[in-house]
Amino acid sequence: MLTVNHFTILSAVLFSIGALTVLIRRNPLIIFMGIELMLNAVNLAFVAFSHFLDDMSGQVFVFIVLTVAAAEVAVGLALVVAIFRARENVDVDEIDMLKG
Repeated sequence: MLTVNHFTILSAVLFSIGALTVLIRRNPLIIFMGIELMLNAVNLAFVAFSHFLDDMSGQVFVFIVLTVAAAEVAVGLALVVAIFRARENVDVDEIDMLKG
């Protein structure tokens, strides 16, 4: 029988993998994938706690998080494309053109 602890541990592992991806990688697309993994780990925790507490508010909040994640990907991908067109390079360590 699966308990909320199993889902919480899985969520923590997925979140840690996403955080390490964001911290280690330099490709912005891979960084966005790490951020998405972190958001989905949080969504898993929301759904697990919502199910085990018999409360629908966690599952409703997941839809809000998914909407924000979709907007984040659209804006982030547009920025990556614009930077690639301007500089022909998308290495995050070398991007300084957004400084004021």
